[in-house]
Amino acid sequence: METAHRPSTRPARRVVIATGCVLLAATAAWSDLLLVVLGHVVPGWAVGGALLVTAPVIMRVGTAPRRPVADGVVKERRAVPRWVLGLAAVVAGLGSVLGAVGDLGADYRVLEPRGPGGCRAVVREASFLLAGSGEVYVAGTTGVGRQVGSWTADDGYRPVASGTYELRWGATDGVLTVNGSKGDPVWPGLHELDCG
Repeated sequence: METAHRPSTRPARRVVIATGCVLLAATAAWSDLLLVVLGHVVPGWAVGGALLVTAPVIMRVGTAPRRPVADGVVKERRAVPRWVLGLAAVVAGLGSVLGAVGDLGADYRVLEPRGPGGCRAVVREASFLLAGSGEVYVAGTTGVGRQVGSWTADDGYRPVASGTYELRWGATDGVLTVNGSKGDPVWPGLHELDCG
């Protein structure tokens, strides 16, 4: 008597994991988060792009041929509709491309010293024509950084790159003060860094 083979749940798990990667990619690509790895900054759009590339690899790894059963070939059940995966991939890809284009000419810096419990202050500065801008992020011990403030500057001035800033840490939080030059004001100049 022949026994029918049940379909393996591994393909379904791979689809769920790949879909999770694509959904995380879409979230990362469109978020204001970044990642600090060994003192280097990885913007959210780059994290999203990496996760998007990882998803098809997960789908291919360990793929086994379909096993025949008594009445034909085992059909794999789809854990997630294909259109959901496709839509999430398009959203993630678009977010990564737009993020990369928006980061052309941007400069990321991890500031010293470290704060309480390994908290880090990270700055992104950019300029276009006669306008400058900056964002400040706080990254905890996991390396995930969230935006906590932003500023604008005249004439494309970059206060952190120019060294006209001060970073002070207290017992639980810190303050970043960015200053402009005489002809290039920066506003607002005071940014609280909450490590909690």
